Amino acid sequence: MLTLWDAIKAGYLRLIEPVADALVRWRVSPNVITTIGTGCTIAAGVLFATAHIVLAGWVLGVTAVFDVLDGTVARRTGTATVFGAFYDSTLDRVADGAVLGGLTVFWAVDGPNHSVAMVGISLAAIVGTYLTSYTRARAEALGIDAKVGMMQRPERVTLLAAPQAFFGLAFGGWILMGIVTLLAATAWITAVQRILFVRQATA
Repeated sequence: MLTLWDAIKAGYLRLIEPVADALVRWRVSPNVITTIGTGCTIAAGVLFATAHIVLAGWVLGVTAVFDVLDGTVARRTGTATVFGAFYDSTLDRVADGAVLGGLTVFWAVDGPNHSVAMVGISLAAIVGTYLTSYTRARAEALGIDAKVGMMQRPERVTLLAAPQAFFGLAFGGWILMGIVTLLAATAWITAVQRILFVRQATA
């Protein structure tokens, strides 16, 4: 499975290489790329909240390219900075909150799809997602690289984008519910894995 995922990522990087080349030629700032990408992701969150699930999946999937391009352009132009890394990480949290928050609103207010259980699961996913980032950041402050766990951000974005783009609310919305439930569970598992990793590293 990891080999397949690595192959997909390698193919994706080759696909967006011409776009990266153009951005380097045009001297576009990596922070501008990060900002535009976050804005597009917030738009996807609004689309989720207003029940435009398929469109939200496509917008999120297409704009996920910004997550890769900002770092690629920064490295290739020699403009990578400590602030740039901090800014990118901060806006990633905004993007995560916007998408999962949009889904929470969707299940809270959309009459035919209203689900108290999914509102709770979505909130758990938001907290778990922030915990995975927080535990890694705190570990790095201690000088420990805690990039461990079963669900990283690229996988999370892919799961929130691709199935919704193609299936939307098919099968009574169970695909979407299953994905958000999976994300909630794996986020908390990842956070616990990182806590245990840091405990072992500091023992």
